[in-house]
Amino acid sequence: MIPAVLVLATGNRGKTAELAALVAEWGPAIEVRSLRDHPGVTLPEETGSTYEANAALKARAVAVATGLPALADDSGLEVDALGGEPGVHSARYGATDAERIARLLAALAGRAPAERTARFRCVVVVAWPDGRVVTAEGACEGTITGAPSGAGGFGYDPVFRSADLARTFAEAPPEEKARVSHRARALRALGVIMRRDTPGSRA
Repeated sequence: MIPAVLVLATGNRGKTAELAALVAEWGPAIEVRSLRDHPGVTLPEETGSTYEANAALKARAVAVATGLPALADDSGLEVDALGGEPGVHSARYGATDAERIARLLAALAGRAPAERTARFRCVVVVAWPDGRVVTAEGACEGTITGAPSGAGGFGYDPVFRSADLARTFAEAPPEEKARVSHRARALRALGVIMRRDTPGSRA
């Protein structure tokens, strides 16, 4: 069921903006709030071993703290040559985006383009204060470039060359990234589920 108010359980401003734009696709009547609207609420440590577990931890904690439905995601970059790493540890692969990218490029140094295949994967969870949860997943394929390129996006976007866009996410305009990104695909899949379970919806 699509809620009238939804709190985004993330402290990342770039992700907050991206999530808000995607949730708006579900319908114009949703009031989307960020954690800045609930300054006393803090996010729990991501101790889960899967994307779904981490997203559920955050969504449930914020739903209970605010008394409102909450949306959280967890996502990661899975590099085939690194056995799927950094994966669920993507956000902790370094202290900053620059450190994380530098570590990733160092780990892939000398690898041919055919050995640099990767994907972004995302799981999104909406949790209600009463404990109900709805989940969905999305992924997008690509390769890791030899050096950062582009000034947009955040995280690993400057080194992830999307197979769909034939450019890095950081080079792509936000509307292009929103068409194909892992987060966009997960949120749209979640929207389908939520509309299906909403009385009177045609979805």
